[in-house]
Amino acid sequence: MSTESTNIDYMSFDERFRTCFGEMLVYKSSENTKFFADQSMPSFIRDWLMMRFSDENGVIDEAKISAYIKKNIPQKEQWQYMLVDMLHYNKPARFLAKIKIDFDMRKKKALFSLPAFQVPAHKGEAVVDWDVIERHRDELLSSTDVWGIVTIRCEQDDEKKNNIFKLVDFTPFCPYHIDLKYYINARKFFTVEEWIDIVLGAIDYNASGYSSQSEKLVILKRLLPFVEKRVNLVELAPKETGKSYLFSRLSQYGWLVSGGSISRAKMFYDISKRTNGLVSKYDFVALDEISSIKFTDRMEMQGALKGYLESGDYHVGDYHGVGESGLILLGNINAASMDINTNMFEHLPEFFCDSALLDRFHGFIKGWDIPKMRESLKANGWALNTEYFVEILHALRSESVYRSVVDKLVCIPPNAATRDTEAIKRLSTAFLKLLFPHATDVSEIDPAEFETYCLTPAMEMRGIIKTQLGILDPGEFQGKQIPSVTLNDEYLPSGVN
Repeated sequence: MSTESTNIDYMSFDERFRTCFGEMLVYKSSENTKFFADQSMPSFIRDWLMMRFSDENGVIDEAKISAYIKKNIPQKEQWQYMLVDMLHYNKPARFLAKIKIDFDMRKKKALFSLPAFQVPAHKGEAVVDWDVIERHRDELLSSTDVWGIVTIRCEQDDEKKNNIFKLVDFTPFCPYHIDLKYYINARKFFTVEEWIDIVLGAIDYNASGYSSQSEKLVILKRLLPFVEKRVNLVELAPKETGKSYLFSRLSQYGWLVSGGSISRAKMFYDISKRTNGLVSKYDFVALDEISSIKFTDRMEMQGALKGYLESGDYHVGDYHGVGESGLILLGNINAASMDINTNMFEHLPEFFCDSALLDRFHGFIKGWDIPKMRESLKANGWALNTEYFVEILHALRSESVYRSVVDKLVCIPPNAATRDTEAIKRLSTAFLKLLFPHATDVSEIDPAEFETYCLTPAMEMRGIIKTQLGILDPGEFQGKQIPSVTLNDEYLPSGVN
């Protein structure tokens, strides 16, 4: 239904929510969550299945979903059975999977891989028909992994010496129509408090389970890299606050690194393979359990990170690359260390305890203000489809008009440090996109609400980084404060100085 309806303002919240987003709503509940818990699938596929196999009251048909999953979304252990069909019976395999496209420059071939099944075992064993590439160029040539219905046959290669897998058909898994203009217009029919609850439901949380508005707002800070390019954050939090879930399961546009080692080649550019790294492929890269991650070629990695976090550019050998990915450091912290006036960065690896490097992070999230996950915090009721919402956030990243609104609304002191100014503006822009997506012009937002929900939290997040830098490197940063950024007098309400 069109959000232009003149009667929508007089509806209850539930009526407005249904009127604006009816086709994009899904019923989320603890029962549904438990049913899908063992399926190991992304949230966007889970929500699509619930929409497809549920009635008007949101009750899912578990038998039909189970049958659909068994037939169309095979688990890793089912690959052997599919191999028998392809190798022995010459039957094609058709199923839903995540696929990645690569190219063999020497042989002029398009290749594919199925990460979930560790296919292929050797390079060159999985080839794509060029006509499939041509039909689905935009989807298959995306910088990130792509989900879709794949049809695979086992055939002999061109030289008829070896058997190979050939991708002969592909159907993109994109069951939702993303109309950003419609979404932006729909926001106008809700208060900011209502919209915060809508956003929480979209990411699988139950707004009524939180004890205060401030608790809700802290968890939404984790979404800033989803909606704004190159937002770099540090979060220290107790265990069980949902860090890994939010950064790994909600969006196909993000990448979570949990433990192990990471190299400059993986992060930026692999010279031997001539392939871009994570920062050029994803909207954000989150380093979880940061204290357990090891960094190879440390000096080169630090240098590349400093350049990238500053400008989005990086150099590896003769290669010059550009990325739009934000970097998030996620670490655990104990109760005794939850104090922004003590050295919290001691919980980070020595690799990151470099003030010049940490100064390039825009903000800090006090994860201890986020309650530990419990049943009452899990979504329970009608909510925005997660995949639809995440696609909207991804689309908003490319909208530059919001930064223009921020530039007009804030007044920066003339001697303010550039990094502080950029951090505050970048974070404010992200908050604006997340909470006030309809504010594509200064006239569309109440300056007081902008100050409360965008500018003030941005300054607080940057302020903690600055405080920690003063503790870590007192010779360079002690006593230095973030600039006193204020609202532009031109947009203050009448009578306010």
